[in-house]
Amino acid sequence: MSSSRAVLIVLLLALSPLAGAAPPEFLNSGKVLAADLPFSEAVRHGDTLYLSGQVGILPHTRTLASGGMRAEATQALANIRTILEAHGRSMQDVIRCTVMLADMADWPAFNEVWQAAFQKPLPARSAFGASALALGARVEVECLAAAGP
Repeated sequence: MSSSRAVLIVLLLALSPLAGAAPPEFLNSGKVLAADLPFSEAVRHGDTLYLSGQVGILPHTRTLASGGMRAEATQALANIRTILEAHGRSMQDVIRCTVMLADMADWPAFNEVWQAAFQKPLPARSAFGASALALGARVEVECLAAAGP
């Protein structure tokens, strides 16, 4: 590698928004998920909180909310709210989500639940159909939240 290229890489790394940031924090509040699961409910790195995907389980259980996709979506978003608040954030801090649906025909119903959970401006979002989700869930949502200015 040329010395000018090495200097450029060092400069880019030094100017990165995460340069000098504290190492990531791996977080489990215990307010939704059991501590024995093989993942963190969230990871904080810099000013960004990365949430693990949430299905519509009732807190402290592995039981899905009864009532189908709408009930599960409502519970999944409530779980996201609980996790965010446990780590000093709110739904207004959510900047991006990924939605996984067991059946894309549930998309219109999910949108209704989504719009009730968030205030405008709405976070960026993408979605895809999945052949199967954890615990036989109909929907899973993962999010990123960032601190405001």
